[in-house]
Amino acid sequence: MSSNLATKLRVGTKKAHTMAENVGFVKCFLKGVVEKNSYRKLVANLYFVYSAMEEEMQKHKDHPIVSKINFQQLYRQRSLEKDLSYYYGGNWREQIQLSPAGEAYLQRIREVSQNQPELLVAHSYTRYLGDLSGGQILKNIAVTAMNLNEGEGTAFYEFADISDEKAFKTKYRQTLDELPLDDAAGDRIVEEANDAFGMNMKMFQELEGNLIKAIGQMLFNSLTRRRTKGSTELATAE
Repeated sequence: MSSNLATKLRVGTKKAHTMAENVGFVKCFLKGVVEKNSYRKLVANLYFVYSAMEEEMQKHKDHPIVSKINFQQLYRQRSLEKDLSYYYGGNWREQIQLSPAGEAYLQRIREVSQNQPELLVAHSYTRYLGDLSGGQILKNIAVTAMNLNEGEGTAFYEFADISDEKAFKTKYRQTLDELPLDDAAGDRIVEEANDAFGMNMKMFQELEGNLIKAIGQMLFNSLTRRRTKGSTELATAE
């Protein structure tokens, strides 16, 4: 018997997924406009979120539903620690802060773990499947946009324990379909996944102000250089 949860999640979160991709910060990222300070704040938020999610999933490692999708090959806490060390230095733990939207996201993960642990499936699906699907594309964009050296600052996108990402995603979706869930439980998971997309969007939106400010500064610097160059050329001509 199949719960068809994978299909329900794909169809049921399609609108939320599209909305998340159209948040300004994400649109800029996909176009190759990435500002390092904004990006490292995102990495810090994700570190708190993934740490909470993975901790809660481990608490329910014997749960009849959560245990089925608790693939530790997907865990991102350690990779995010590597990236934070790169962006902030060795004392990164003393520097990073959780934003208000990140705090709300983390608290929701704690809440569902305590009261409805099966809803952790929604949070796992929303984050991990997205990481696997677009990870390499986003990694390449980040490397180019922030002028990173290969292998530095992009550990988040690398799944060393997964040799075939496409095959793993197929396995993950099959596992979702085999979960012992009734329709009502499946609907609650889809609803929670939509909420998770919304919480991700709020984290991205928090970063838009920093990004816009950084882009404005870059444009200002570019115009200033052009004016300076023009003045110098004019003075030389005179």
